[in-house]
Amino acid sequence: MVSWIISRLVVLIFGTLYPAYYSYKAVKSKDIKEYVKWMMYWIIFALFMTVETFTDIFLCWFPFYYELKIAFMAWLLSPYTKGSSLLYRKFVHPTLSSKEKDIDDCLVHAKDRSYDALVHFGKRGLNVAATAAVTAAAKGQGALSERLRSFSMQDLSSIRGDSPSPSPIPVRTASKGTKAKLTRSVTQYAEPSVCSCCSVGKILRATAQSP
Repeated sequence: MVSWIISRLVVLIFGTLYPAYYSYKAVKSKDIKEYVKWMMYWIIFALFMTVETFTDIFLCWFPFYYELKIAFMAWLLSPYTKGSSLLYRKFVHPTLSSKEKDIDDCLVHAKDRSYDALVHFGKRGLNVAATAAVTAAAKGQGALSERLRSFSMQDLSSIRGDSPSPSPIPVRTASKGTKAKLTRSVTQYAEPSVCSCCSVGKILRATAQSP
């Protein structure tokens, strides 16, 4: 576990960040020699990362596997061994030069096929989406028409006939005690009027009898 962590740190710091910084300096200074040097390194490093993906799965049990990876990274970067330049000039460049035309043809063919496949699947996706939208719209319209058809005049009349009639307003009947109280009140208000009428009659009779 410790060897794996150390090897990952070495690959990250010395195999990626350190060459990236010196590649930046080579581009900035426009030094062709340094530029070519670091370009060769990045090609070897890309191949190394590709092979490492499989060796980490099948050869991680090998004794001193991670220590060998650290030693290999040091050999690639060392200015004395120039491992990246040596591997590129001895193996990578001759192989790529002999297979360059075949690789270009494969890439062009794969590019055309991927574009055709993308267009084909894009059209199929659009057709499926359009069909699903039309089907959903048709189903929604059919459900709406069935719903409207269910509300016929007979249904409306039955709904109107079933509606409850307004309940009559209850009328309170006065009790006997209440009636007696009302009678006494009316009598009390009526007596002054009778007395006043009698007084007026007496005054009129006295006036008529006097000479």
